[in-house]
Amino acid sequence: MAQSDLSDAKKARKDEFYTQYSDIQREMNAYLEYDPKVFKDKTVLLPCDDPEWSNFTKFFAQNFENFELKKLISTSYAVESKLYKEGYQVTMFEESAPHYDSNKTRIKGKIFTLDHDTTGDGKIDVEDLQWNYLKGDGDFRSKEIKKLRDESDIIITNPPFSLFREFLAWIMEANKKFIIIGNMNAITYKEVFPLIKNNQMWTGIRFNQRVNGKNMTFYVPDNYNLSGTEVEVNNGKKMISVAGIGWYTNIDHGRRHQPLKLMTMADNLKFNKKLKSKESYDKYDNYDAIEVPFTECIPSDYEDVMGVPISFLNKYNPEQFEILGATQRGCHDNVPDTKKYNDYWEMKQNGERTGSSGGKTNENANLLGNDGKKNYFINKEDRIIQSAYQRLFIKHRR
Repeated sequence: MAQSDLSDAKKARKDEFYTQYSDIQREMNAYLEYDPKVFKDKTVLLPCDDPEWSNFTKFFAQNFENFELKKLISTSYAVESKLYKEGYQVTMFEESAPHYDSNKTRIKGKIFTLDHDTTGDGKIDVEDLQWNYLKGDGDFRSKEIKKLRDESDIIITNPPFSLFREFLAWIMEANKKFIIIGNMNAITYKEVFPLIKNNQMWTGIRFNQRVNGKNMTFYVPDNYNLSGTEVEVNNGKKMISVAGIGWYTNIDHGRRHQPLKLMTMADNLKFNKKLKSKESYDKYDNYDAIEVPFTECIPSDYEDVMGVPISFLNKYNPEQFEILGATQRGCHDNVPDTKKYNDYWEMKQNGERTGSSGGKTNENANLLGNDGKKNYFINKEDRIIQSAYQRLFIKHRR
């Protein structure tokens, strides 16, 4: 039970990451540059939010007229329904409202709406937000929030990382446009990868990128235990930078159609310094494809299947490449295993063991039969090396 409680606490803390205003602004501006009317006459829903101080709510409320929005809806999840309940304080905004209820404030979710000028100052902005308590706790899976989902045109939020699969399925069920934040590893989830493969979703503008030397950085609760190198306190607020994080969307933007500039295989082998001391276009032992260790090393003249890092997706141009599969289990039907392993050691590319293995662990373990792990293997001088990293399978479109 203690271990379960600890696991829940860690999960809850990782779900309490709050997005910076500047990150929201930079991302939304990219869609507006591609299509200035992308939000025109649209109802935007911001679920999984804390509207009293959320930067999502502030950004869209402040830009309501600039974007020509039809309606803005923002909802929050009740404090008592969260795994992480610490640090909650009633805001003066809520407490000063005539319908404030001290009994409801912790057990009910809240809804904020914006669609007209309520202050009489001749403009629609954050000062015109209206709020009330929801009937339930604001869980996005509830009938109450589903109804709001169905009413909306675009869903934008930073959903709980622990519920990313379920949240994405919730969006796709209603066939809505979306811009959401998630972990890079979600690319190879069996529930997510088919959407990427079929061009039903793709990465946004910022995805697994360092800006000014930092990964994407979030505010965290005041009593969050800061540790590691990428943490800071800014104006009294705790912040943490998280690697492998970025935006997912199904709304078009200009970078998605920029062709990736590439060299031929011969020129890469001759001039590309990244290929030194790496596997240079080796054929996989168990897939009919070659290993390309870096996106920049994709050869322009190779006609068959290539295995590339999942970070390639941020450079993916659907007019230039076709995504065929991935090494994750359940994601490689179009590039099936040519060999399966029962007994093996998982090793780094330099030949060192990682500590993981499949089947027997004696020195004479055979590389035969069964279904093994779904990852790529390279045979170097009869020594099998399994990479610790996932790969996407791609081909050039000609």
